[in-house]
Amino acid sequence: MSERKPYQSDLTDEQWALIEPVLTAWKNRHRSVSGHQGRYSMREIVNSILYQSRTGCQWALLPNDLPPKSATYYYFAAWRDDGTDQQIHELLRCQVRERNRRLEDPTLVILDTQSV
Repeated sequence: MSERKPYQSDLTDEQWALIEPVLTAWKNRHRSVSGHQGRYSMREIVNSILYQSRTGCQWALLPNDLPPKSATYYYFAAWRDDGTDQQIHELLRCQVRERNRRLEDPTLVILDTQSV
């Protein structure tokens, strides 16, 4: 991680360890034609996305010590469009359920039709 003061929304080392393999695999599948590896680390991109999500700020108003909107939104949109965000969500959901000693997949769902 860079030499900046951490935000409350930043990933912990444990959280990063869970999602880093998914993002590394994604990055390997989407190599630049020119061989450019990108200026920003994937962890900082995720931290920037989490900051925007947590604070609700406009993409263009991300703090200067985080990657800019152009880089952050590029990855956000790419991961949204190809399902990588859902893959990470599923991974984290399974981890939370296992940590709470529950089956990976729920066996019961209750829907309130008035809410639906």
